[in-house]
Amino acid sequence: MDQGDGPDVGGIILAGGTAVRLGGADKATIDIAGRTLLEHAIDAMIDLAEVVVVGIPVPTNRPVTFLREDPPGGGPAAGLLAGLSGFPRLPDLVVVLAVDMPCVTAATIRRLTRSMVDDGALLADESGRRQPLCGVYSTAALQAHRPPYEQEFGLSVHALIGNLRLAEVAGIGDEARDVDSWDDLTQLRSALEA
Repeated sequence: MDQGDGPDVGGIILAGGTAVRLGGADKATIDIAGRTLLEHAIDAMIDLAEVVVVGIPVPTNRPVTFLREDPPGGGPAAGLLAGLSGFPRLPDLVVVLAVDMPCVTAATIRRLTRSMVDDGALLADESGRRQPLCGVYSTAALQAHRPPYEQEFGLSVHALIGNLRLAEVAGIGDEARDVDSWDDLTQLRSALEA
C-alpha cells in the first residue's frame, strides 16, 4: 500500500484449510465468476507489495510467496502466525484474508486500514458477527500475544486476537460472506456471475 511515510503493510492469504463441509475440496482452486478463490483474494491485495499465501503452491496471476505452517493443518491462527515468517522483513501491519471470501476487494482492505485503531480492524457482517480472517492487524500486537511455538497448533483465532483492541468495520453487500458449504458457493456464484 503506497502510504508514503506511513506503515509498511503486507498481506497474508489463508488458503490451507481442510474444507470439511466441502468434502475436502481445495477452496483456493474453486472457480467463481471466471477466477479461482485464490485469484479473488490476491486481487483484493493489489495495493500490497508483499503477499504471503499459506497453502499449497499453485499458479497465480501475480508473484506471491507460498509457505505452509509446520505441521500443516494447525488451523487459521497457526497459519496466520506461520505467514508472518514469509516476509523478507516483517511489516508494521498485516492484512489477513481467508481465501474463501471472494467479495472482499481492494476497497474493503483500504476501508479496514483507514478504520484501524490501536491493534487493528476487522470486518463484521450485517448481524455484527466478527470476521477475524478479514482484518488488518499490528504485527507487534500479534507477536506480543503469540504463544510459544508448541502451542500454536490448534490455537483458536479468538485466543490469538481476543485481547487486541480492534475496530469493527461493517461489511458492504456480500463482503463478509464466506464459502463454508456448497450452498454458500452456489449463492455466491449466483451473486457474482449475475
